[in-house]
Amino acid sequence: MTRTLLASLVLFVAAVTSAEAGCYADYKAKKDNPLQLQYGVAEILGACTPDDAYAELAPRLASDGWQLLEIVGTFDESGLEGRRASAGEYFLRY
Repeated sequence: MTRTLLASLVLFVAAVTSAEAGCYADYKAKKDNPLQLQYGVAEILGACTPDDAYAELAPRLASDGWQLLEIVGTFDESGLEGRRASAGEYFLRY
C-alpha cells in the first residue's frame, strides 16, 4: 500500500469508530407551578456539541412539560456511569 492510501484508510477507520461512539449530554430542566428542577442524562443522536444537543433535547423535554435550561456538557460512554446516580430517574429517560 502506498502511504497515501494507508493514511486514508487510517482516517476512514477513525471516522467510522468515532461515528459509532455514543454521544450523551447532561442537562438541567425545570417545570413551573409548582417549581420542579431536573438534572438528567440523555443520548444525543445528532452532532455531539452542546448547541446541537440543546436543539435536539429541548423538544423531547417540552413534550412532557419540561423547559430545558442548559446543557451542562456532552460526553461519550466513558462518562455515563459517573453520572447515573446523580441523574436518578432521569438517566437516559429522554
